[in-house]
Amino acid sequence: MAYFQIQYYSQALCRKTIFQAAIPNDVRTDIPRTLNAHQKRPTKTLFILHGYTGMAENWVSEEMMERYNVAVISASAENSFYLDAEATGHQYETMLAIELVDYVRKTFGLAMRAEDTYIAGISMGGFGALHTALAHPDRFSRAAGLSSALIVHQIAGLTRENDRHDGLGNFAYYEGCFGDLATVAERDANPEVLVRKLKAEGKKIPAIYLCCGTEDFLIEPNREFHRFLTAEGVDHEYYESPGIHDGVFWAEYEPRVLAWLFRDEEE
Repeated sequence: MAYFQIQYYSQALCRKTIFQAAIPNDVRTDIPRTLNAHQKRPTKTLFILHGYTGMAENWVSEEMMERYNVAVISASAENSFYLDAEATGHQYETMLAIELVDYVRKTFGLAMRAEDTYIAGISMGGFGALHTALAHPDRFSRAAGLSSALIVHQIAGLTRENDRHDGLGNFAYYEGCFGDLATVAERDANPEVLVRKLKAEGKKIPAIYLCCGTEDFLIEPNREFHRFLTAEGVDHEYYESPGIHDGVFWAEYEPRVLAWLFRDEEE
């Protein structure tokens, strides 16, 4: 497994930033092995997104990357929800979906087609993975959200006067990420709006995988999004099981998400 940490100048962020890449292109040839179906085809690419307070970090095991012959690109986007904000240098959606994908294509020859490019994230990164794939289905064909922070309806209508200071962010923070909170539920910052747009335009909706712990503080927003997708007739997979918002739950689902991403190759 080849590991890289790359610093580059981001036009979208108006500064230098980093990402990590893990590429299974150095497999030993001195040990006999039987290649599986994944290892016989070109390498695919999975972009993974960190949660609130996180940074670029690869939570996919080396064993999974080698088994499925998948390169992992770990983006770093601060506490941005992976959205384009109004402020200069805060265009995180553009950085991820356009700039970083293009950089990976140019530098490594990976992620050249949506069919070969997937995205997954945890918590805030789960929101980012779902939103990014739905906003850019020409670049990502599958999206997985683990304990996704699908909080649009919770912050919609928030004002300075009724600011709840929920321990994660205040009104100014959410407004900085999502824009006008009075209209956020009706704009593209809301994944539901993106789903309806894709349906109206007759475009293919990326495959979606959702999971959340039953004791997670984000369980209800995940259930709401699952019900929304079901009502809209959008094919997806949804799972919940005992667990809270922590690494124990995410470690349990890491192999399940990878198996889902590449399931079609084994059918």
